[in-house]
Amino acid sequence: MAFDFKKEYKEFYLPKGTPSIVTIPTMNYIAVRGSGNPNDEEGEYKQAIGLLYGIAFTIKMSKKGDHQIDGYFDYVVPPLEGFWWQDGVIGVDYSNKSSFHWISVIRLPDFVTKEDFNWAVREATEKKKQDFSKAEFFTYDEGLCVQCMHVGAYDDEPVTVQLMHDFMEQEGYELDITDKRLHHEIYLSDARKVAPEKRRTVIRHPIRERGGNGYGINERIPGFYPGTAFRS
Repeated sequence: MAFDFKKEYKEFYLPKGTPSIVTIPTMNYIAVRGSGNPNDEEGEYKQAIGLLYGIAFTIKMSKKGDHQIDGYFDYVVPPLEGFWWQDGVIGVDYSNKSSFHWISVIRLPDFVTKEDFNWAVREATEKKKQDFSKAEFFTYDEGLCVQCMHVGAYDDEPVTVQLMHDFMEQEGYELDITDKRLHHEIYLSDARKVAPEKRRTVIRHPIRERGGNGYGINERIPGFYPGTAFRS
């Protein structure tokens, strides 16, 4: 049976519908950076998703080709994830979706090295006759976070975020969103197939112990909470 990251690491991918504190280890990802309204049919965001899955499945199916990856095991491609922010905004400017910046990612199994990744970019470019050069090997050390499973429309995410922030304060933590520690979402539902009220999205925010070293949300130059009401 193929290894499924969601089932094997439930604490990261299947949290409860109540907030919890979790420490996330360093992980490697396929990443594509961009900006703009993620709902634009011809926009960067939807193009980025195609690049991510093109690389992800090239690596997954490498077992059938000449490039044999050391330590390879069969696995389910992990879910799509995203880091989001708006420059100069504390909160969300729902009227200005074009101001979004994002890093869209898919987790890589630990056996995938930078050299394997570079091979996959070349292989996908050749086989699919498409430019995959925007894809990058991205390492992210997320650290201490508060997270919660949000069930419902993306428009309703601020309610879950408020629960997360109330919980973290009760537990003696404070928000630590910076230009290096970002608002993070993991998409467990295919928005093309699942009704808005049934969609499941993991929402994760970086935190620190109250009074600890770091930057609070109001101290950061590009202030931020980018919800995801804008994705179809």
